[in-house]
Amino acid sequence: MKRTSVVVPAAGAVLLSAFTGAYAQPKPEPGASPWGLGLGVAARTDIYAGESAKLRAVPLISYQGEKFFWRGISGGYHVLSRDGFTFDATLGARLAGIKKEDFGVAELAARGINRNLLEDRDIGLDLGIAGSFKGGMGVVELALKADVSGASKGYEASAKYGYPLQWGSTTITPNIAVSHYSSKLANYYYGTLDAEVARGVVNYKPGSAVIPRVGVELMRPFADKWILAGGLSYSALPGKIRNSPLVDRDANGVTSVFVGVSRKF
Repeated sequence: MKRTSVVVPAAGAVLLSAFTGAYAQPKPEPGASPWGLGLGVAARTDIYAGESAKLRAVPLISYQGEKFFWRGISGGYHVLSRDGFTFDATLGARLAGIKKEDFGVAELAARGINRNLLEDRDIGLDLGIAGSFKGGMGVVELALKADVSGASKGYEASAKYGYPLQWGSTTITPNIAVSHYSSKLANYYYGTLDAEVARGVVNYKPGSAVIPRVGVELMRPFADKWILAGGLSYSALPGKIRNSPLVDRDANGVTSVFVGVSRKF
């Protein structure tokens, strides 16, 4: 039976763009503080076998300077910003993964896996580049980031298109996106590790994977310095990930929801 998990940004890292993205986070007006502080909550359907529900608050900290910026769980440096085009160097946390004790013992045993033989899938730190263009036809974002923490040692390339729709002060942005996970990245989070295989765990390596996503994001300023943001997305998991012995058998896709409130200072 599929459960809903309410967790730290690992569950809704993609949807944090609804609060902190390039087209949802206006630059501060001259003389205004570049800082923002708030609180949010992210929810997603389960991915891993037997993954239990969690409930945690999501602190939302943002900084938008002339060159440097920080948005939730990632930040960077504006190398170039001109005529609707930005090119950034980026650094951010990849809060995917799971502690081995958070897998379900029975669910893994049904696949012939002893949970004690597994290792944690750790968070990563991604260094990358990103470019975005905002024009009359919407916003296009391209990004390439690689793990520099030694967790997966893999990389992700992604493309996203969104079309902001304005109703008064409310911006609603339907979007579509696609991510390419390198074999090292997909194998680390959705396959079994060589050290686990050596202990007797089944050898499963999904290889590189393409994950499409559709979503909608909302941003509404209110009460002068406050911002309400939210988002909903659905990512379709390819068969090579769905077939992993570590993945929930009902996880054909992943639905994520994010809601947050922040105040500019």
